[in-house]
Amino acid sequence: MAEAKLPHLLACVLLLGIADSMIGPYLVLFGADRARLSPLRVGVFLSVIAVSGLFVTPWLGRRFDRGAGRWPAVVAVLAPAAGYLALSTTTSYTLLLLIGAGLLGAGLAAFSQVFALARTHLDRASGDAARRGTLALRSVFSLAWAVGPILGAAALAWRGYSGLLLLTALAFAVITAPLLLLGTTPVTPRTAPQSPTPSWLRRPVLLVAASFALFNTAMCAGSVALPLYVTRTLARPDGDVGLLASVCAVAEIPAALGLMLLPARVRQQRVLLLGMLLFVLYFALVPVSSGLPPLLAAQVARGVAIAAVNALGITYMQDLMPEATGRATALFGNAFIAASLISGLVAGAAAQVLGYRAALLLCGLISAAGCLLLISARPVPRATAATVEPPDVSARPGQA
Repeated sequence: MAEAKLPHLLACVLLLGIADSMIGPYLVLFGADRARLSPLRVGVFLSVIAVSGLFVTPWLGRRFDRGAGRWPAVVAVLAPAAGYLALSTTTSYTLLLLIGAGLLGAGLAAFSQVFALARTHLDRASGDAARRGTLALRSVFSLAWAVGPILGAAALAWRGYSGLLLLTALAFAVITAPLLLLGTTPVTPRTAPQSPTPSWLRRPVLLVAASFALFNTAMCAGSVALPLYVTRTLARPDGDVGLLASVCAVAEIPAALGLMLLPARVRQQRVLLLGMLLFVLYFALVPVSSGLPPLLAAQVARGVAIAAVNALGITYMQDLMPEATGRATALFGNAFIAASLISGLVAGAAAQVLGYRAALLLCGLISAAGCLLLISARPVPRATAATVEPPDVSARPGQA
């Protein structure tokens, strides 16, 4: 039964979140401290990883939609496992760039692949299992991000960067165990699109993807501007930055779980829009807040907004492209990867020219623009295409 696969999927997401968050906060420091790279070279290294992910993520998504089963997800976790293992052996800048482009970039597709697999398995369950299961998985991913950085700090203190990189490689490699325990990927009934236009080029899909990209740009740029605003403008201690981040992460978990209680008749687009509007409110509150209590309250609002958009956004995008679950999830993932590429430039330029308060207000305007794009995208029912009987599974030997 499909419900029996949920524990394996939860294990995949938990391990993936821990692996990502163990290394995420420290990869910049590895480049600066261990490899002795200049800030520019560190930025280029991270950008190479992101650009590689922008190409690998949709490519693996297409492979998934063509019946490749679990192997794209296996590639997406074993590639970074090999990459971080390789990083532990070299500090050569040329090799770092090659490892980033050839191996670490593929790891950015792991999130999309795991959630595509989850949708395919959970769609076989009765009722609203796919939506509720995705929300549960997203909550576990947030929980992992609350735990992973602590494990990463412990590994760094214990064995230095070599120990951290080896532990990260091991964490990515272990994900293959629950992936294999999932068993054969169900054959998804193919659909005959009502329009000759490719699904990802349809107006609602483009508008929603752009909306998510703007939301993620505001989120990432705000993450750059907030620490500077708190420590420079408000002259608060550095420890407050960590406290604010922790409150936001903790708020995401019950918010995502609470979304599971929403009845199926509630339209996802409305909940997404409320989340984006709450994000706009957050960026309006922070620049006028100076004390810790209002800043903490604003972080709760931020956590709820992120949970609403990032948890429901996955299934909403998949519903817009029912005939291409892999590409839909990849498109959602790429909205974040693209945002992470440009957000640093947006936040840095705005802060330098206009100041930290203005940078936060700009993030609010970007989020508001995302709201407008989401409103302009017409709601699409779950089934927008006619189902076509799948071919004989034996004709698709690659499914696994």
